[in-house]
Amino acid sequence: MRTRTKTVVWFDEVGKNDVGLVGGKGANLGEMTRAGIPVPPGFIVTADAYFSFLAQANLAANIKKILASLDPHDSDKLQRASAAIMTAISGVKMPEEIGKEILVAYKRMGDGPVAVRSSATAEDLPDASFAGQQSTYLNVEGETRLLEAVQDCWASLFQQRAIFYRAERGYDHLKVGIAVPVQRMVQSEVSGVLFTVDPMTGDREKILIEAAYGLGESVVSGETTPDMYVVEKRTMGIVERSVAIQPWKLVRNLRLSKNGKDANIKVDMPEAEGGKQKLTDDCIVELARLAGRIERHYGSPQDIEWAREDGRFYIVQSRPVTTLKEEAEEERGEEPVGNVLVKGSQASPGVVAGPVKVILDASEIGKVLEGDILVAEMTTPDFVPAMKRAVGIVTDRGGRTCHAAIVSRELGIPCVVGTGNATHALKTGQVVTVDGATGRVYEGDITDRFTAVKEKTYRGDLKTTTRLYVNLAEPDLADVVAKRNVDGVGLLRAEFIIARIGEHPSLVVKEGRQEEYITKLAEGLTKFAAAFHPRPVVYRTNDFKTNEYSNLKGGQEFEQFEENPMIGYRGCSRYVRESEAFRLEIEAIKRVRERYNNLWVMIPFVRTVEELAKAKKIMDDDGLSRSKDFKLWMMVEVPSNVFLLDRFLDVGIDGISIGSNDLTQLILGIDRDNSKFAEEFDERNPAVMMALESVITRCKARGVSASICGQAPSFYPDLTEKLVEWGITSVSVSPDMIERTREIIANAEERLGKAPQQ
Repeated sequence: MRTRTKTVVWFDEVGKNDVGLVGGKGANLGEMTRAGIPVPPGFIVTADAYFSFLAQANLAANIKKILASLDPHDSDKLQRASAAIMTAISGVKMPEEIGKEILVAYKRMGDGPVAVRSSATAEDLPDASFAGQQSTYLNVEGETRLLEAVQDCWASLFQQRAIFYRAERGYDHLKVGIAVPVQRMVQSEVSGVLFTVDPMTGDREKILIEAAYGLGESVVSGETTPDMYVVEKRTMGIVERSVAIQPWKLVRNLRLSKNGKDANIKVDMPEAEGGKQKLTDDCIVELARLAGRIERHYGSPQDIEWAREDGRFYIVQSRPVTTLKEEAEEERGEEPVGNVLVKGSQASPGVVAGPVKVILDASEIGKVLEGDILVAEMTTPDFVPAMKRAVGIVTDRGGRTCHAAIVSRELGIPCVVGTGNATHALKTGQVVTVDGATGRVYEGDITDRFTAVKEKTYRGDLKTTTRLYVNLAEPDLADVVAKRNVDGVGLLRAEFIIARIGEHPSLVVKEGRQEEYITKLAEGLTKFAAAFHPRPVVYRTNDFKTNEYSNLKGGQEFEQFEENPMIGYRGCSRYVRESEAFRLEIEAIKRVRERYNNLWVMIPFVRTVEELAKAKKIMDDDGLSRSKDFKLWMMVEVPSNVFLLDRFLDVGIDGISIGSNDLTQLILGIDRDNSKFAEEFDERNPAVMMALESVITRCKARGVSASICGQAPSFYPDLTEKLVEWGITSVSVSPDMIERTREIIANAEERLGKAPQQ
């Protein structure tokens, strides 16, 4: 791992935990490279280089002034603010030392055409999709143009769409950094995007692939309607396909203009060629298998950009699916009687009526009012402010994974894409009904003709004896998730809050700035405790590993390199050796509990009984002791926790939560991030099941709470039934699995004759 002061790092030097240094896209490119996924080689101009550039150019104060009183919903003012900031960033000469390091890396990679992509430090996170908010430049070639492209990427952090998106989600504009991945350009014959889950229905048993000839930007942007293939994961059978006629493709411009910016051109295609299936069936299955491998590596559904060159697939981006809804099946009666004006692809379900507003350019989005149906050739991130005001969206072009489809699902509004002619067939002011589930747009308001829709396969109102908790990390989601049918937070991860603070706690202690750190941490914890009160919020104290700590400000001073941080200096071991840093968390927890007594504590990665006893004594000495309304839990992640469980319980704790991922990897001796062992990594392995049963039944016998946090209970109903049978008291899952898991638990309890909560 290189230090944070470096301008450039290579893909194989970073991973998924390095978002603060290389942004979401850069972190994922590094993670996949290290996992053996076929990623075009490259390097990343770090976020530190960007912040260094801002400092040397004295731009921060001016940017802050421009944005201070900006109303992001005022399209005209937003446009002017964006232009002023981008002009300021682009107009400053790049510092010589930064430019030199970039060019050295470029030469080491072999010169030639490269893709230059933006990677914001707040993008591609599990709880927030910043995809498409900044710029990408393809087929960039030559030293001068490369440096321009990097600086253009920095400037794109302040495009209108990016400013609006951050403002809506409460991100500090000057704290969000941007890194710039530079990778060998793949001159793709075919390219596209895929989801390892059906993004509209939420069906996790399907992989949806979209493909088009040429470079993939035409698919991502929605400029062309791609082929669509649906593959069933279990059988790898192609269960659905739709072949589109592609009139043109995007390719590299071999006659590059003098300014070097017209790097790609559209080339017309004969109808016979453009109408062919873009990938053979064998290639579709090969790509689906690769997608499954990536999903297993990350442990969650992925949105993937891919390209095929010279008979080989390359992955150029992967990010978590953040717009996934609960899996649903819609049941309708007869098709409502109405005049169909246009028909396209289903992109986001629902039925809505309203007046049409045809928008042919992003500069016109101010015309879209609350309640309008936005109709456009396609949408780009610049359309987002208008999309938030619209009640439905219809586009001429695009597929289920285009920009309009993704944003519509995030907003929860009906959307139809790929109609071909909506901007001509529909007129501004005309009232229409949009049916996102069938892809039809009807004349007039006929919403009353639609039969009631049964929207959920999984009931959201079920009660169970076994409590259902949720895993959370992002403070801004607390209020939303708290409204769901959950009994509390079973795993509140500290790492996201601490990453936002951005400083190594030992540095804070060294510089005597404890109060500042404690205040920020308490603010983050308060959001969760307040939202869920009086339901319990179980806070897992910081479990950063050495490689993650080293990426915080000051981290290099306090962290030593470890070959295997997963079993290195982490968890409870740190608390007893660095008690001053641990006391920062204790004080923050105490302050939150002065107002909200539902905040509890869970100690992670406890190796020995003595460690737990020492950590507990530090807490007791600082006035944070077990009581009627304050519970102390311990994570069960290490085999010693299983063998010596009674001795750990004798120290005096109120509950345990099984970290099934760590426990499984340590029992089986399998690196959970190694894709070669993806099939063998299974919580249902007999050795793991024996450990689970032993822990749960012994906790039950002693009257101690036993929980589990992870996805296994959601994916394996047979495992869940066993957990319930053994007497587990709670299960904690990610927000997208709440209803599904509640019903699995309810069915298990019904078979076992357990009465639900009253």
